[in-house]
Amino acid sequence: MPNLLHKPFGTHGKVHEITPQTAGWRYVGFSLYRLRRGERISESTESNEAILVMVEGKASFIAAGRDWGTLGDRMDVFEKTPPHCLYVPNGSTWEATAETECTIAVCSAPGAGGHEARRIGPEGISLAERGKGTNTRYINNIAMENEDYCDALLVTEVFTPAGHWSSYPSHRHDEDDFPRITYLEETYYHRLNPADGFGIQRVYTDDGELDETMAVKDGDVVVVPRGHHPCGAPYGFEMYYLNVMAGPQRKWRFVADPAVSWIMQRDA
Repeated sequence: MPNLLHKPFGTHGKVHEITPQTAGWRYVGFSLYRLRRGERISESTESNEAILVMVEGKASFIAAGRDWGTLGDRMDVFEKTPPHCLYVPNGSTWEATAETECTIAVCSAPGAGGHEARRIGPEGISLAERGKGTNTRYINNIAMENEDYCDALLVTEVFTPAGHWSSYPSHRHDEDDFPRITYLEETYYHRLNPADGFGIQRVYTDDGELDETMAVKDGDVVVVPRGHHPCGAPYGFEMYYLNVMAGPQRKWRFVADPAVSWIMQRDA
């Protein structure tokens, strides 16, 4: 089993690079750049499609042969304003030039050439409340199932208040048995406010073959190859995470942990 918890391998430039090969799976890729003003990066999507998420800061983009101008106006992710994003199909190149210090997430999965390059957000993205009580959290859906922007990717942002749980009640999406459940690999890019805090994420299977509980720090990435994957924010620290999911089909269907499924039925 590959390591589930990935620490950033620096504070500048490309600080994360999760590939299907390093994660031991087939679909999801995730990388992250932290740039200084004036720095430029470029990539080719090759056989993948990509969603570029301006987590923080501003950058100008050229992608798929088009100048997209400046993206980004959220200087701190915990402003919770809608993100600026760019969809880039497979077989394309893109480049970004930082106009301020910025953080750019690159979410990728195999592309089929079914969609053109396009901006996603901030128009059409609004912060939505989900859950009840200390299970309440707030969602910016970037490209979920009902947004037909992509061939394979499902991408969303989640803000979890201090003292609350998220991705809870515990659930899994690790079988290809639609419509009961779909197989989706998933990454979590975590941020904490204040940044010196920590959160908790557990990844476990019903049979206990996989059962890891991790203390996540600001900037960490957790990969979820299978199993349930709840996370919690201690009192005093709010949590943000950027989710990337992909699998054989672009549908999100999950099965709850039997031990907590009653919570979903009660709160429905």
